[in-house]
Parts: sequence; C-alpha cells; structure tokens
Amino acid sequence: MERGRGNKVRFDPERIVMGGGATGANELITFCLADEGDAFLVPSPYYPAFDRDLGWRTKVQIIPVHCNSSTNFQITRPALETAYDQATRTGSTVKGLVIANPSNPLGTCLDRTTLESLVAFATEKRIHLVADEIYAATVFHPTTSTQFVSVAEVVRDNAADPARCDPDLIHIVYSLSKDMGLPGLRAGVVYSYNDAVVRCGRRMSSFGLVSSQTQHLLAAMLSDEDFVGRFLLESSRRLGERHGRFVTGLDRVGIRCLESCAGLFVWMDLRHLLKEASYEGELALWRVIVNEVKLNVSPGVSFHCVEPGWFRVCFANMDEGTMEVALQRIRAFIQGKAAAENNVVVVMKPPGKKRWQKDLRLSFKTVRRSEEGHVSSPHSPMPRSPLLWARN
Repeated sequence: MERGRGNKVRFDPERIVMGGGATGANELITFCLADEGDAFLVPSPYYPAFDRDLGWRTKVQIIPVHCNSSTNFQITRPALETAYDQATRTGSTVKGLVIANPSNPLGTCLDRTTLESLVAFATEKRIHLVADEIYAATVFHPTTSTQFVSVAEVVRDNAADPARCDPDLIHIVYSLSKDMGLPGLRAGVVYSYNDAVVRCGRRMSSFGLVSSQTQHLLAAMLSDEDFVGRFLLESSRRLGERHGRFVTGLDRVGIRCLESCAGLFVWMDLRHLLKEASYEGELALWRVIVNEVKLNVSPGVSFHCVEPGWFRVCFANMDEGTMEVALQRIRAFIQGKAAAENNVVVVMKPPGKKRWQKDLRLSFKTVRRSEEGHVSSPHSPMPRSPLLWARN
C-alpha cells in the first residue's frame, strides 16, 4: 500500500483487516458502520457493483450524489449538501460517504483540495468517509494536477485540527486486483483509523477469509521489492501508452472522452449520437453497439450517470490487435451513421478472418440476457437484488 502511493505515507499493519477482495472489504466495512435502513452517499457516476457490495446483504440505502459534465463530474460541496439534506428530510440516517479515488468509471483522481473538503464535510456531519483506492497505482503520466493523493495523506496533514479531520471517521478499502493484476486471488483489505472498527472488522472477517496459501504466496511475491517496483512502473507506462492510442483513435472519428489519468478505461461521450437525449435513447444506442457493432461497452445509466450518452470503455483488457479491431469497428460505425444521414451508400470491404477466432476465449459465465433477449455486459443495467432474478 505504501509503495503504490509513492511512499508518501505509512500504514500500520495492526490497522489492516483482510477480506475477500475489495468486494468483501466494502461489504465488511458497511456492516461495521451501518444498520439496516441507514444510508451512504456515493458520488455518481459510480461503480455499478457498489449497489451490490454495499447494499444487497446489509440492506443499506445507496443515495447518489449527482455530478455532471459541467464540472467534469467532480464532486462539489453543494452537490453533497443537497444529497445529504434530501436524505435527512426523507427520514434516512446518513452514516457515511463512499468515494472511489481514482474513479471508476471516470479514470480521474481527486485533487488534494477536494479530498480535504470531503474529509471536512464528513467531520462536520459526523459521518464516516470510506475511500476505495483500488486503482491507486494505475495512474499514468502523473503531473501536479493529475497525481493520485491518498486520503491517508489528508489524515496525516490535518489530524491535528479536529474541526477539519477526525481520523476515527476515515477508512480505506484496497485490493491487489487492479494495481498488481491479481483479481482472482481475492485479497482485499480494510484499513481503518478507528480502533473499534478494526476490532469489529476482524470479527466480521471470518465470513470472507483469505486463505493461508494465498497469503503466503502474496507475501513471497510482494517481498521482492525490485520486482514490485519494476512491475508498477511498467504497468503505468503501458497503461499510458494504450490510453493515448485509444483516445487518439476515438478522437479521429469525432468521439471525445473525459480527460483521465488513471484506471483501465475511458469515459466516452456519445451524446451526439443519441436519437433522443434520454435513458431510453442511451439504451437504444447501447443495444446497437453491443448487438450490431459487436463491442462490449457499459452505458452510463448503469453507473447512475445523470446525463444520458456517456459510456465506459475498457481498453486494458485486450491485446493490441484486438484494440485495433475495436477502433476499426467504431470507425466503420461512425462512417456508416454519417453516410446514412447523407443518403450515401457505403460499400464495406469484406472482412477477413475474425480476430477472436485465433486469440480470444469467450466465457459465458458472466453473460446475462434481458427480457428482450439481448446479451448484456456485467456492468449493464441490472436489478438491485438477486432476489429479483429469482422471482423472474
């Protein structure tokens, strides 16, 4: 955790509670902090599985804090106040604020000023702040304005001012799934500055233990500091290179993305392609992209985005050749739409051998179909509870 944050902060091993990946860690901290019916504020657009991780078994409410493109989807104090006031007026007990930094799906980092404001807000309202920092070491091309700042740095620098920072209210969720590319090992942690939460978390962790064999393997790997250092540098370099090529390819066909500096994805703006500026229009476009263009993208509505027309596209889960195929399909799609609007007939070159016939393995374990029969991605709009699936 220290290495992934540039060795700017120190972490006490006695404050670490292990859980089954970030998914298990997020649920664990929610069980520790809230009771059934309590509420957590979560800035949107946010990771769709937060609804599952934070709410399905704990029965905690997730209340979006709506952010929009006018502020590049950055969290603002007025948006926080509005969401908090609306929740309390309807009788909800707000127990905390959950943030993802760097953000999924935006790929952006919160600056120090914003982080300090969030910590001050939590302290003032006497609610908990949970920072999911699972993408901490995926930052590429860091600059003064785009570097990752951990909430641990804010705690270190402001703990002496109890009016602005109460460490007992601050908690960090982390995992090796993204930074080290180890999602299958399910090794996540909760790091809390609150002694009572650490004690509670250790009791709760019995329901999501990380096996001794997994811990032994990870300890051996992470002890090789030379390997870890080279891995993180090379991963950052490759992410930056791939991000640049992908965003440039989209820009050439008139598609812009939110400026980002971290993560494995881009937040793509397709508002200009919507037939109508609504969630229905967004889902209609999404169905075309999935079923006809044959690209797996995630619509903004599944991230609780308030502006229809934004889509998350993962660029780091494919080889270079597959990425080029994806860009070609996007280019053909845009050219086809432009031609249709101008009544021009476009003759497409017959395709050669499909890339996936050689290099890709298809897995149907996570594929879901809607009532309309179309295939949806794991981050497609989904019901809030598995009970709804069972009833269908």
